[in-house]
Amino acid sequence: MKFTLSWLKNHLDTTASVDEIAAALTRCGLEVEGIENPAERLGAFTIAHVLTAERHPQADKLQVLSVDTGDGNPVQVVCGAPNARAGMKGVFGAPGTFVPGTGITLKVAAIRGVESKGMMCSMRELELSDEHDGIIALPDDAPVGARYVDWAGLNDPVFDIAITPNRQECLGVLGIARDLAAAGVGTLKTREIAPVAGTFPMPRPITIEDAEGCPAFAGRIVRGVSNGPSPDWLQRRLRAVGLRPISALVDITNFLSIDSGRPLHVYDVAKLQGGLTARRARAGESVLALNGKTYALDETMTVIADDAEVHDIGGIMGGEHSGCSQTTTEVLIEAAYFTPELIGATGRALGINSDARARFERGVDPAFVVPGLELATQMVLDLCGGEPSEAVVAGQIPDTARAIAYRPSRVLGLAGLDVAEDEQAAILTRLGFGVTRGDVWQVSVPSWRRDVDGEADLVEEVVRIHGLDKVPATALPRAEGVAKPTATPAQRQQRRLRRHLASRGLDEAITWSFLPPADADEFGGAAHRIANPISADMAAMRPSLLPGLLSAAARTMDRGTASVRLFELGQRYLADAERPTAAILLAGELRGRDWRSGPAARPDAYDAKAEALAALAA
Repeated sequence: MKFTLSWLKNHLDTTASVDEIAAALTRCGLEVEGIENPAERLGAFTIAHVLTAERHPQADKLQVLSVDTGDGNPVQVVCGAPNARAGMKGVFGAPGTFVPGTGITLKVAAIRGVESKGMMCSMRELELSDEHDGIIALPDDAPVGARYVDWAGLNDPVFDIAITPNRQECLGVLGIARDLAAAGVGTLKTREIAPVAGTFPMPRPITIEDAEGCPAFAGRIVRGVSNGPSPDWLQRRLRAVGLRPISALVDITNFLSIDSGRPLHVYDVAKLQGGLTARRARAGESVLALNGKTYALDETMTVIADDAEVHDIGGIMGGEHSGCSQTTTEVLIEAAYFTPELIGATGRALGINSDARARFERGVDPAFVVPGLELATQMVLDLCGGEPSEAVVAGQIPDTARAIAYRPSRVLGLAGLDVAEDEQAAILTRLGFGVTRGDVWQVSVPSWRRDVDGEADLVEEVVRIHGLDKVPATALPRAEGVAKPTATPAQRQQRRLRRHLASRGLDEAITWSFLPPADADEFGGAAHRIANPISADMAAMRPSLLPGLLSAAARTMDRGTASVRLFELGQRYLADAERPTAAILLAGELRGRDWRSGPAARPDAYDAKAEALAALAA
């Protein structure tokens, strides 16, 4: 999850430094994986004014520019950009400046016989976008000589943090700001979301046929929109977190997904036939997704479709056919709630990893369906104009209201940390929980905390905000004298066998307990299959240790080893039970060759029998 400091300050009123924020994030359990400030690599580039532009005497496609860099001494720059002209302002790199987009350091050079003392830069050369049709053109009021990063608002550190699967609300900047406010780094800013009044009835029906996969589906139409490029502030924010600006309508949905953890989708109404329905896909249906790939669907997958075809893999990725373009004038904004478990199953089946899937399969805030639609509508009106219809909601938004009986004393009992009751109540309140105090507290859980369902979870919230670093290191009690042995007879037997086999010159291997089903079939077949395997090659529990040892021996011999002697102690997974097993594998030559040995001997059944009998004797 990436976000900029300025983006965070939209939700958090704080004067904390970057280092203080990073330390607080890690203390809260949001590990900071990196902090990058574009100003560090672009700080040497300045705003310059092109005074004159003349054709290069030796090249028709080059121009010789006279550039005012702000120090009163114009410099000569050879430029091949088609949009370079006298009077424009752009971004200048002086000799000695490293250009990140090209990987070169500028120096004074002769280009076709004409000396060039620097470079006028494009967006791609500064790694700000893929645009390379010409050099950056700045407004006439851009201050000559000023640092470009300061004028363009690029002096904005970008945080990259790791989000554990149970902290789904922190896949939005708002959730991260709430954690920091609870940790005392600042104050969470309140955000009023006013309903947008519709000026006409919703003309397209929205219905749900798959209430299990999509319990709630809200939407409205905005007509008369103008879909051009999004404003600079929005484009800068998206680029800072690694997203490519596309158009105002699409950028709005990407912004709200990062800002509030609320994925949305916009459809071009002119490309729809009838209304939209959340239903299960039908046999033989497919969809051309926004990533340019066509996916075959099945009856287990929730989709959004009109009267003619599927337009959206629900909660994962939209379709290309109904996507918005520069000619779009009427849009349908969708804000839905999808069941996390079904989203995860569909995403795995199709092999799609999208930002929407990452949020929906962890569980977005169900209470934010309608507010998210209102936010998106207001942004569309502000940036694209238009006239909104009334909002409609199909289905039933899940009711997540629940209260947990909580004893403040459990913080000391479970975490060994003595936290005052008043501080515990303040921490939970700042995190959005409702606290009713008494002999046993009643704590209501906010709709965005799907992961909290018991007293121990509340203890965890208190401890991580109070500070895991404050948990005292307490040694466990230890009796006087020599500790009694704790190994079981079975463990002692395994240790004895392991030492014995190693003493006979065998190398111990540890292989996966999972196998490709085809390998398991060669050894009697797998009694147990994995419902949700890591990969197709790890879908069966091993009925024998030999497939793993064979694979290990093959890899070893492929690299030139002539003799392989392996053993493994592990479990076999049979229909009736798990069986602890010792397996031995002899492959290749029986022993190393030398000038006395003659032809290499190969191990046979008698060698295997000797090893087995020796192991049993031990």
